Amino acid sequence: MRNSCPTPIPGSGPRWLHIIGRPSAAESQMSSFAYLSDPGFLKLGPPSAATPYAVAGIAWDGATTNRPGARFGPRAVRQASQMLCDATHPHFDCSPLGHLGDAGDLALPNTSIEAMRSALAPLAAQWIGRHHMAWVGGDHSITLPLLRAYRAHLGRPLAVIHLDAHCDTWTSHFGEPSGHGTWVYEAMQEGLVLDACFTQLGIRSAAAREARDYVSSRGGQIFTARSLRGLESPAQLAPVLAAIRERLALHGHPPVYLSLDIDCLDPAYAPGTGTPEPGGLSTNQVLTLLEELADLPFVGMDCVEVAPPYDHAELTSAAAANFVWTYLCGRVAARG
Repeated sequence: MRNSCPTPIPGSGPRWLHIIGRPSAAESQMSSFAYLSDPGFLKLGPPSAATPYAVAGIAWDGATTNRPGARFGPRAVRQASQMLCDATHPHFDCSPLGHLGDAGDLALPNTSIEAMRSALAPLAAQWIGRHHMAWVGGDHSITLPLLRAYRAHLGRPLAVIHLDAHCDTWTSHFGEPSGHGTWVYEAMQEGLVLDACFTQLGIRSAAAREARDYVSSRGGQIFTARSLRGLESPAQLAPVLAAIRERLALHGHPPVYLSLDIDCLDPAYAPGTGTPEPGGLSTNQVLTLLEELADLPFVGMDCVEVAPPYDHAELTSAAAANFVWTYLCGRVAARG
């Protein structure tokens, strides 16, 4: 029998784990039965009380303003993760197996953003109190209630590393006061984040200057996609990495949250997203950033805006699964 979750979360769904003749994940180490149906990230079941890390899905896209479909992101990312063999990372030389569980999808309202956020914050708080979480969305409107939960749990504002094509600093979104493009503005207005330790990477979408420069006007730093062109290796990205570390050091190494919108990638690498923007980052660039910054004091992350209906050959979900896995392996390696 697999370990059961300390407090079951309603709506996480059945887990068809007891297929006749199928060994457990620990027995097979994921390598022998890659094609058997299993809903868990890396084919893992729920976390136990002793499991330090957990993945949870947030299947919500009610704030999408272009192409809907990110509600199906958690399912696709989980499926893509199951081809990571024994999940041993080639750079960190470790695996999250034995350290990680899949909490399933959180049960949330489907149509009201305020109802969703009101329901998400207390559910997230339960999980944050027990595990280091990797959240799989879902559209980017989920990040605001997650930051509210982390701010309450930690009792202090967070540093944020934000990879995205869009600045998400609009004061309203298509006639509504809040959406998946306003969360950065709202988080700063609410004091959830340390403005000077807010770093954006990959920004390139059309936006008025006030929105594009909002983070820098508050003291944060922005590395646009244009400024990052041609920089992929650790040596090439060294000035960017150093700038992030310098900000954190100047402010006493605060807790860091990672928010990774898959549309930070160029559509050549991630066509399956709601608002694709040409001229984006490569998977190499994002992997270098995740690997080189793995020793930072991260407290959680989200990966959002994977929209499988627009994907091709599972490119987008494979990239997202690899990013989440790389982040988690980095945490395991940092734990030592």
